[in-house]
Amino acid sequence: MALQQIVEQIVVGLGYDLVEIERSAGGLLRITIDWPWQPPAADAPVVPEQFVTVEDCEKVTRQLQFALEVDGVDYKRLEVSSPGIDRPLRHTQDFERFVGEVIDITLKAPMGAAAAGQVHANRKKFRGTLERTETGGWQIVWSDEPPPKPGQKVSKKRVPAPLQALGFTLDELRDARLAPIVDFKGRGHAPTATPAA
Repeated sequence: MALQQIVEQIVVGLGYDLVEIERSAGGLLRITIDWPWQPPAADAPVVPEQFVTVEDCEKVTRQLQFALEVDGVDYKRLEVSSPGIDRPLRHTQDFERFVGEVIDITLKAPMGAAAAGQVHANRKKFRGTLERTETGGWQIVWSDEPPPKPGQKVSKKRVPAPLQALGFTLDELRDARLAPIVDFKGRGHAPTATPAA
């Protein structure tokens, strides 16, 4: 059996989704798992998202070590992990799950003449908010205006840079993943309401 089939059978059998299989130099075999995602039903209550824990990774590791040994798969080290903050997007379901999130995409070919002067013709990498188009396709929307620095005053008269959109198909992508954006300020506290006098 092929490595992909062995790993997928074990991971799915234990109730997880296989995100990625990666072989690295030195015999490292890296398996990335996640909880399966179902689109929320219109009338169902919002369920908090589940995250892969260390215990989940240990459970999958034990099963994979046994299965890979039985099938004689050659590797030196096995690493099972969660997708992390820069989770790769591979399948249509991944894109549906993360609509509205900021993602990074890399195209297989540069924009070329299709850019029509809007962006550099050699550009392949983009960061923007993932959206569904009216025709059911995909696009990312972004502004090339740099975000204001902390404490910087932004004039209300200043005209913001226009939003740009790039439509794409999954076949045109070399890589797509969630943008690793971290807010080191922690959770913001809502201002407390002051009683009316």
